[in-house]
Amino acid sequence: MLISDTKKYIQANFHTEDELENVVLNNYEYIFGPGSFYLPKKLIKTNDGAGTIPDGFAIDLVNKNWFIVEVELLRHSVWNHIAPQISKQIIAAQQNSTKKLILELAVIQYKENESVKEIFNDLSINEIDVRKILTEIIEKKPFIGLPIDNTSNDLEDWARTLNVNVKLWTIKKYVDFENANNIIFEFPEEYKPTLDTEESENNNESKIKTYDVNLNDLISAGFLSIDEKITMNYKPKNGILKTYTGIIQKDGSILLSGYEYSSLSYAALAGMQDAGSLRKTVNGWTSWKNEKGIYMSELRQKFLERQR
Repeated sequence: MLISDTKKYIQANFHTEDELENVVLNNYEYIFGPGSFYLPKKLIKTNDGAGTIPDGFAIDLVNKNWFIVEVELLRHSVWNHIAPQISKQIIAAQQNSTKKLILELAVIQYKENESVKEIFNDLSINEIDVRKILTEIIEKKPFIGLPIDNTSNDLEDWARTLNVNVKLWTIKKYVDFENANNIIFEFPEEYKPTLDTEESENNNESKIKTYDVNLNDLISAGFLSIDEKITMNYKPKNGILKTYTGIIQKDGSILLSGYEYSSLSYAALAGMQDAGSLRKTVNGWTSWKNEKGIYMSELRQKFLERQR
């Protein structure tokens, strides 16, 4: 249950798979990350012509991966529905015709969608290199992106047997106790999957994952200090360059313009929106620098290397 001063929200089931699919479509950045964009569902075929239609495709420009997206409800059978459907999609994704289709869909998104073009610009990818970068990504094996309302041992055990990596995110639905038409959804913090077979494929379950690191870890390891200032520069399209200064708090939050934010990404997003951006997500680790001009993502990498 989620409780505010005046309302109580109780957990509820998604009525249909389409309901969850629409939630994912409208909020995909909270799953695949701020450097991602979404492609519509299309028919793809195996080498013998068996057709299948995933719920969409996603391209993550930051990590240079692409996803076959299959939105599911756990009440659908793992063995009679989820497993055979995704298995067929994996086979179809290996075909050159599928890769060409995904490439052209991605190029169209770049040409026609200004928000997608902004992602490329933020990553300093010039227009002349767009097709080359996308081709390199799509030539890789796809990931299976599986947003779902819940998970099970059978589903996770099956996912670990696949020859492609699976990332599974659980999304929760809550309804107002007094008004069932008032609905909110819970997404994972910092795009963290419930299951990530990429990180465990070498049977190294104890390995610290990138998205498990927070500012408290960096403070404890001596990479950051309490009350240290961090800065972010941001210039929205047709806007003015602004510099924002945050202060690291003892609980690992960031004080920015009188407000405390629990993560670098939330603090960075607050700054960007203050500057006039319409962005909904941002990678705070690649936005903030310390007083020596070192990005937080670089400090995180040093921390991870120390753990190995």
